[in-house]
Amino acid sequence: MGTAYLDHASTTPMLPEAIEAMTAQLGQVGNASSLHATGRRTRRVVEESRETIASAMGARPSEVVFTAGGTEADNLAIKGLFWARKRPRILISAIEHHAALDPAHWLAENHGAVVELLDVDEHGRVHPETLRAAIARDPGDVALVSVMWANNEVGTVQPIKELAAIAHEHGIPFHTDAVQAVSQLPVLFAESGVDAMTISGHKVGGPIGVGALLLARGVDPVPVLHGGGQERDVRSGTLDAPAIAGFAAAVHAAVARRAETAERLAVLRDDLIGRVRQAVPDVIVNGHPTDRLPGNAHFSFPGCEGDALLMLLDARGVECSTGSACSAGVAQPSHVLLAMGQDGLQARGSLRFSLGHTSTVTDVDRVAEVIGHVVERARRAGITSVSAS
Repeated sequence: MGTAYLDHASTTPMLPEAIEAMTAQLGQVGNASSLHATGRRTRRVVEESRETIASAMGARPSEVVFTAGGTEADNLAIKGLFWARKRPRILISAIEHHAALDPAHWLAENHGAVVELLDVDEHGRVHPETLRAAIARDPGDVALVSVMWANNEVGTVQPIKELAAIAHEHGIPFHTDAVQAVSQLPVLFAESGVDAMTISGHKVGGPIGVGALLLARGVDPVPVLHGGGQERDVRSGTLDAPAIAGFAAAVHAAVARRAETAERLAVLRDDLIGRVRQAVPDVIVNGHPTDRLPGNAHFSFPGCEGDALLMLLDARGVECSTGSACSAGVAQPSHVLLAMGQDGLQARGSLRFSLGHTSTVTDVDRVAEVIGHVVERARRAGITSVSAS
């Protein structure tokens, strides 16, 4: 029995182009900050990679700041812009990834920030009027706005260009976490109007441990890391040239094939949704019905615990994910689904199936083959557990 890997939103397999580019550099030596010939060779690899990413993302090379991944980029944007602006309010959507939410809450706990969560509708979308009203309460006190391009759990796509324009009416910098969007949606930095954008290697078919924060000219966050002054003096640290080369190759390949990939994944996703609904008629499909990531299918299964479903599916060769977090051994419902208005019980019974460049109809067939039995068994286990208690 083969395994159906349906967790691409967590990490997608490396693309052949990325493996080749990274492997070619692994046997090389050199620090990109060194002035000798070996250092200059490494610097050339880094700068050519920077140019590749900038071209694919519709940005200037000078706007690409390399980081160790999406989490670091989110932290640099949110903490750095807050410290640079010296204003108390952070407006951030209620459904952000924890890599963005947690730095904001940390600033509230330790540096006097006032974090205001932007409400979303039942599909997980931030409406422009919601942002406009939040800013209007005291425009001069807003340090930054942060709204992710596409949600990592339910796949809903946000009206980023419109939201950024509203922030700019008041001179407020706008950050977006575009980690999930780059390989499936047309994401262009300058055209979007955002001031800072997070992207990550292992979400687009590149290596783990590398990413970038795209920063518009004139947007200068206070550094989170201090040291050698690399990367516009906002992100110190010796640059990982092999990982950066692999990252650039993955971004280039993913963006070049994006339209074709998105069309193929949307067909697979719709087939998956239809067949899960056929097997489990009362299933709830979460996220925006049309403005969603092509490779995302997110379900709530009434009467089930998501963790139980996950393990039962895993035993049958289907790998997916839940949006729940575990605290002290107790599963907590997804903050994303709670913000969308679901109750805790329904939110805990949810699963995300995310498709990517290696996904095939065979993967969908595998889910359709086992999902009905798995849900039935999980419901029986839930009834037994309630009866026992």
